[in-house]
Amino acid sequence: MDINFNKNEDRNKLLASELKKRLTKVKLGGGKVRLDKQHALGKMSARERIDYLLDNSSKSIEIGAFAGDDMYKEHGGCPSGGVVVKIGFIKGRQCIVVANDATVKAGAWFPITAKKNLRAQEISIENKLPIIYLVDSAGVYLPMQDKIFPDKEHFGRIFRNNAIMSSMGIVQISAIMGSCVAGGAYLPIMSDEALIVNKTGSIFLAGSYLVKAAIGEDIDNETLGGAETHSEISGVTDYKAKDDKDALDTIKNLIDKIGDPKIAGFNRKKPIKPKSKEEDIYGILPGSRTEQYDMLEIIHRLVDNSEFQQYKEGFGKTILTGYARIDGWSVGIVANQRKVVKTKKGEMRFGGVIYSDSADKATRFIANCNQKKVPLVFLQDVTGFMVGSKSEHGGIIKDGAKMVNAVSNSVVPKFTVIIGNSYGAGNYAMCGKAYDPRLIVAWPSAELAVMSGNSAAKVLLQIEKASLKKKGEEISSEKEAELFSKIKKRYDNQISPYYAAAHLWTDAIIDPLETRNWISMGIEAANHAPIEKAFNMGVLQV
Repeated sequence: MDINFNKNEDRNKLLASELKKRLTKVKLGGGKVRLDKQHALGKMSARERIDYLLDNSSKSIEIGAFAGDDMYKEHGGCPSGGVVVKIGFIKGRQCIVVANDATVKAGAWFPITAKKNLRAQEISIENKLPIIYLVDSAGVYLPMQDKIFPDKEHFGRIFRNNAIMSSMGIVQISAIMGSCVAGGAYLPIMSDEALIVNKTGSIFLAGSYLVKAAIGEDIDNETLGGAETHSEISGVTDYKAKDDKDALDTIKNLIDKIGDPKIAGFNRKKPIKPKSKEEDIYGILPGSRTEQYDMLEIIHRLVDNSEFQQYKEGFGKTILTGYARIDGWSVGIVANQRKVVKTKKGEMRFGGVIYSDSADKATRFIANCNQKKVPLVFLQDVTGFMVGSKSEHGGIIKDGAKMVNAVSNSVVPKFTVIIGNSYGAGNYAMCGKAYDPRLIVAWPSAELAVMSGNSAAKVLLQIEKASLKKKGEEISSEKEAELFSKIKKRYDNQISPYYAAAHLWTDAIIDPLETRNWISMGIEAANHAPIEKAFNMGVLQV
């Protein structure tokens, strides 16, 4: 191993270690004091409930662990968006579980909470996965009600989705394991079946204080909307549980009786580990986002037996396309090549840049995968499309549009892994969040933005200088350097993978060694949803 490999390895292992530290902190939710309070009430925490419910927590993947990270500081923060979401197996059946974290503002809904719940429902709808709601929430966080209540993608969309999902035959089961108030009361009762935990669970449109204020009636919350009331008087709930574990055991029994789903029929064989050492990824991936490396070396450490059948290997070399297996599943891979390549004509091509021939190759390959019902995996390390007169005269806009068209209209499930750069239109063409990947994850080395921090800072500096000059201010070289540093620092914070994860632009930040598991879990989920639409690119300029 050379010295660069060792330096890369050290840096990427430090990034992986930092990721683990951050996850450990996030998993404490509202903190140890509030967790202890939850236990004192005889209640399990949100994560304990999910771990107890799933067959094997190690086979699960968590969506949006960093949602809300470093947001809402003036309100005390909102770790994980106040809700935990995992995809895992219950009695051998793959499901998605959504659990309010009552240690975070009593499980109240912030704007990011609604966005994360909607993402969970989107995953359930796309993959026809049963969804379990473990409800323990005080309802909308009132100081921010204007940012969560009235709009299309706000709180009410959750209940609309409940109804749509029920009509689609997607199983929804809710357990009321704590507070369930006001509009939030509709979520569990719009599910197919609802459980309530005795003495700790309650559900009502208005609590006792509001009832007293509104109509003058004196009544306690338990009599108003506790387990006995709704299981034996109103009939609102279907099952009464004596405690959290009893409720979760009931859910297991219900899931165990669901009939087998139709499947999409994606090709899978017995999984084989990569022949090349997976841990070498740490040494291959360079520390600087401008350094070159061979993406083939990464692919060989992600795919079964390190076998990758390249499509159009000698053409459009700044994008790699080809077939492989990941954990036994057949996949088509579209990846940005990050080393300088040479064409047959002797032209040198920049790594990570999409050229006309690369876009054309990718478009054709995506169409082939749709024809053959092969899921697509995008490995992003892209700075954008090639610019300049030669590219413009060669029709780069048209070829780029064709690639974006193919990605947009693809009917096979798509999965995106952001390895390094994810800049500008390159993010779009390589199946960024806006293009409906079933799952989109980032490695700790990822950066997401319109352009790199250095480039953006230079542009923003020119704008700032022009503004100051109009005001008659002279800019010394020292002042210019200070301004540049300040602008770049602010911009670099925004291109961090943690910033993207906080806003749910990605589903997770993952250790590179978890990539195979995430893609495998994603394809297994997608296999529950047969493809019902033909691939059609519509009107296309050729």
